[in-house]
Amino acid sequence: MADRLYTSSEADEVLSALRFEIKLEKATLARIAFTLSLVKEGAKVAPSPSFSGSEMKRPTFIGEDEVFIRTLIAHTYGKRDFSEDEFFSNRSIVKNHIDSGATMLAQLFQETGRSGEALIRRLVDEVEFAGRREQLGSGLDIFIGRTLLQRTELLMELNNTAKHANSHLAIMGKPGVGKTQFLLKILTDIRIQSNFQTNFIYFDYKGDVVDNTRFLELARVQPFRLLQGGQRLPINPFILPTYDEQTINVSAREKAESFASINSKLGVVQKGALTEAIRAAYAKRSGSAAPYPDFPDILEVATTSYEDDNKKDDSLIEVLRDLSDFELFWRHGSDEPPMVRVSNRTILIDLHAMPVLKELVAYLVIERLYKEMATMPDSPVTEDRRTIRTILVIDEAHNYLGQKNIFLQRIIREGRSKGVVVFFASQSPNDYQQKFFNFQELLEFAYIFQCDGVAPGSVQDILGCSSKTAKDLQTEISRLEPWQVVARSQEKTEEFVKFTAEAFYKSYS
Repeated sequence: MADRLYTSSEADEVLSALRFEIKLEKATLARIAFTLSLVKEGAKVAPSPSFSGSEMKRPTFIGEDEVFIRTLIAHTYGKRDFSEDEFFSNRSIVKNHIDSGATMLAQLFQETGRSGEALIRRLVDEVEFAGRREQLGSGLDIFIGRTLLQRTELLMELNNTAKHANSHLAIMGKPGVGKTQFLLKILTDIRIQSNFQTNFIYFDYKGDVVDNTRFLELARVQPFRLLQGGQRLPINPFILPTYDEQTINVSAREKAESFASINSKLGVVQKGALTEAIRAAYAKRSGSAAPYPDFPDILEVATTSYEDDNKKDDSLIEVLRDLSDFELFWRHGSDEPPMVRVSNRTILIDLHAMPVLKELVAYLVIERLYKEMATMPDSPVTEDRRTIRTILVIDEAHNYLGQKNIFLQRIIREGRSKGVVVFFASQSPNDYQQKFFNFQELLEFAYIFQCDGVAPGSVQDILGCSSKTAKDLQTEISRLEPWQVVARSQEKTEEFVKFTAEAFYKSYS
């Protein structure tokens, strides 16, 4: 029976460095690496050809947990029996996963800014995320109301892939007709039915939802009231998966384009200046424990550059100064570290007190969500039910839909396979008629409350009905009573359905 193995030299280097950084014994770190690789790589882990690292004795690694570790391996590999050499030796499953997992730990350490504390938090997130993937995949069937005449109950089968191409949703109606209460009811149902494992990020433009303590409590929402009581978002928009020159350059250009798409005053010169300022700010933080800048860093670099060139402050400096002075995002020196991931949090971002920058704050958070989404594995589908991981909720979306947010567009196009969904609440179907992007085509669920001045073409695109039906509905929609809704019918023989929407306060009084 083999009583020891030798890690690869690369694994030994990683484990030794992390031992110094996070004060855990190498055997503990080796077990973490083993478990991480077992979850991520499974039976597909590559054999490790190197044995030039340090010695790992079997009693030190296994301890009293041999039965448990063998059970984990048996479950992962789908077989019950292993020889001793297969289990623990220089050519064993345990060694392969230690060496593979050490490489993963090194990558995570880089992604978290070479911070030991951030690495531990990231590992906790990885464990929670893996658990979500195993547990979800069940149905999210939401009771939305009753038809006007027959009083038939209506269910929205949000994640039924056999019936729906995606889970994107829009609620439209003028103020005071019930659309926000309807939205809160849907979100609370989703949280409870998913056992609080489907999360959402809610942009509250009016500030009325953040004061709904019942909703915050039932849906387990963490609110962030920007510009109120010194509260800021613990998010750093400049955190990257890696900090090589190419990644930094691409991110800097994307940030400049983001700013310009929101602020029409930023021209080609300002975009170039912002790109260079972001690059220089990364360079100043290079090699530090947190190798990413914050907005005060960007502002300092930009103002210094302007002074050196004898340039007067312009719209770019104004925006950067607002972002820095208002302290909207995480900054170096904060007591709390920045969020490692936003996609596994349920948060409400209250923007109503902000005189400016509402759309830019939303843009930067949406960009962060998209970057995380792009790294996710596909969301699992169980019995035609796709796991929904995160919902991006944009209230008062008519203030935002005209912005050319490439990351929002990508989430709408690509989010289906990743389990990332967008919910909109706006004042009219007309809001979704944008020349640069076809929102209507990708909205699977659409609910129209009372609206004024609705164009028949918008109704036709939103509901998928005939032009004649759309013209007939134009007047009818303007005369709907509060809580009455027109939506696509679930019956193939009908073009639309009218129903009375269920309210949050009625369901959760």
